Amino acid sequence: MRNFAIMLGGVCALLSSLIAVGSGLSAHAADLPSYFKEIVGTETASPAEIGTKNILQLNTTMFELYGDAGQVFKKNILAQHPLILGLFSGVGGRFILYRPGMAPIDAPPVPIVYQLLKSVAHSTMALGEVVVPYLNSPNDLTWRGSLAAYRDRMQSALDGLDATAMQDDWRPNNRNILQNNIAFMDECLKNNVISADALQEFAKKQSPLLKKNIAWAAQTQVAHWMDVIAGWKQMLGDDWDKTYAASNTIYVARQNNVLFSVLAQFFGPDAINDRLILIETVSFTTTPDEMLDSLTRIIADRAVGAAFFGSYHLMDYELMGGDARQAIINEDTKRKITITLPPQVPFGSHQWPTLITPGPGAKSLADLP
Repeated sequence: MRNFAIMLGGVCALLSSLIAVGSGLSAHAADLPSYFKEIVGTETASPAEIGTKNILQLNTTMFELYGDAGQVFKKNILAQHPLILGLFSGVGGRFILYRPGMAPIDAPPVPIVYQLLKSVAHSTMALGEVVVPYLNSPNDLTWRGSLAAYRDRMQSALDGLDATAMQDDWRPNNRNILQNNIAFMDECLKNNVISADALQEFAKKQSPLLKKNIAWAAQTQVAHWMDVIAGWKQMLGDDWDKTYAASNTIYVARQNNVLFSVLAQFFGPDAINDRLILIETVSFTTTPDEMLDSLTRIIADRAVGAAFFGSYHLMDYELMGGDARQAIINEDTKRKITITLPPQVPFGSHQWPTLITPGPGAKSLADLP
C-alpha cells in the first residue's frame, strides 16, 4: 500500500507539472524533470492559424463521419436491393450476386481454355517486351539469359499443349504461335543479335494467329458470362428491376469493357449510369468490399443531392464541375485561348460511360491490316 501511495504521489506531481506547462503558467523548463527538457518547449499559434486549423478539421471529420455512415448505408441497401458486382481479373472476371438476407453467390469461373488462349497470346507479346529495348544496342547481350530461360518455358508449354483442355480445332493455331516464338528466339540466340527486321517479320507472321486466339478467348468469356447473368435475372424475377450492378475498369479496359457490356445487355440502356455503373480504378483488380463501398456510396450520395439541391443524380458528378467549367470559359476568354470542352449533358444521362463519338480510323482488330 505504501509503495502504491508513493507511486500515486509521483504521478500526481508529474500531472501537475504538465498541466502547468500546458496552461501557460509560470513554470519554466528548469522546473521540469530533466527527461522532459529535450521535448518540451513553448508552443504559440496565431488566431488565424487556430481558426484555419479548426475550419479545415471540419473537412477531415466529414470523411470520418462519412465512413461510419457508409457502413450503415451499405447495410440498408443490401437489405433491400440485390447487387451484382463484376470484377476484373486475370482469369476472365468474377461475378458476385448479393441478395437481401441471403449468402452471396460467387459465379463459376470462365472455362480454363480462356486462360490457355490468353496465356499463349501473351507469351508472344511478352517476347516483344523482352527484345525491343535492345534493338538499338547490338553490343549489349544482357538479354541472352532471360531469353534462353523463356525459351525453355516456351518449349515446356508446347510439349504440354495436347494434354490441355483445349478443343482440337484450336490447338493447331496455338501450336503455331508457340513454334514461331521458339524459332524467333533460336534465331536471336544463334545470331547473338536482335534484329529489327527479324522482329518485324516475326510480328507479321504472328499477328493473324494472335487475332484468332483473341477472338476465341472473347467468345468463351462472353458466352460464359451471358449464361450466368441470364440465369441470375431469371432467378431474381421481379426483383431484377430494383437490382444494382457495377463493374470496375482501368484506363485500357474502359472502352468495350467486357463485364460491363455483358451486364448492359440484360439491364438495358435506361439503367446505364442509374442502376448499372462503371467504376474507374487505378489497378486491374479491386476487392468486393471496395466495390461495395464505392457502389453504395454512389447510391447514398444521390439522396443527399436530392435533399439539398433537388436533383437525384447530381452527386454522380463533381459538384464544382459546372462552376469550374464556366470559370475555365471565363479564363479562356481573358487569355484568348480556344475553348476546349465537351458538350454538357444532363445529370442522370444514360449515355454509355466510355467513348462513343464516331470517327475515322480502325475501331477493332479486324479493321487493322
